[in-house]
Amino acid sequence: MTEDVKTARRYDSRRRQEQAAQTRRDLLAGAGTLFRQRGYAATSIPLIASEVGVAVETIYRNFGSKAGLFKAVVEAAVAGGSERADIPVEQRPAIKALIEEPDPRRQVAMYAATQPGIHRRSGPLLRALRGAAATDPELAQLWEQIEASRRVGQGRFVGMLAGRGVLRDDLSVEEGCDVAWTLCSLAVHDLLVEDRRWSSERYQDWLTDSLTRELLGEG
Repeated sequence: MTEDVKTARRYDSRRRQEQAAQTRRDLLAGAGTLFRQRGYAATSIPLIASEVGVAVETIYRNFGSKAGLFKAVVEAAVAGGSERADIPVEQRPAIKALIEEPDPRRQVAMYAATQPGIHRRSGPLLRALRGAAATDPELAQLWEQIEASRRVGQGRFVGMLAGRGVLRDDLSVEEGCDVAWTLCSLAVHDLLVEDRRWSSERYQDWLTDSLTRELLGEG
């Protein structure tokens, strides 16, 4: 086999991988738009396939099911867009800067600063899912999966604080996870921002103060 043939095959393989990644990003973006506009129930797999310009089988091959696609759309919204969805969490700029920050109180403030944007991007999707989950067992299970994933992510942050020896002495990592999971929830955000009409800035300041007090203490 000549070197030219080997190079061509490597190129073709790389091009196929890039095309597959782009198709996945297009599906996340297109499905996200439809889910926001039409809701979960009214957005079918054939409709998504038609809008994005792919075969139905392509969606199932990439995501397994409609629920799997929706979960991936939510994760992409949390990440900041479909183009960031495949970037490992610790390599995303905001999280990387947080990890490298030496001051624990500044770390908490940086973490709190990520939350308004996450709720702005994923909130419309999650509110629709939460309402539909009340009467649909499959969607109720999906809601539980998304909340479990959120707790795992916030648990990593609390675990990092504990690993640096700055978590409150009277607080276990498990309890700290519960605190962060609750304070950063969409439900708390909506009570303050949607119901009580707090600005995003006021919510972020409150969240910073609350997480600092509950996770690090007053010291």
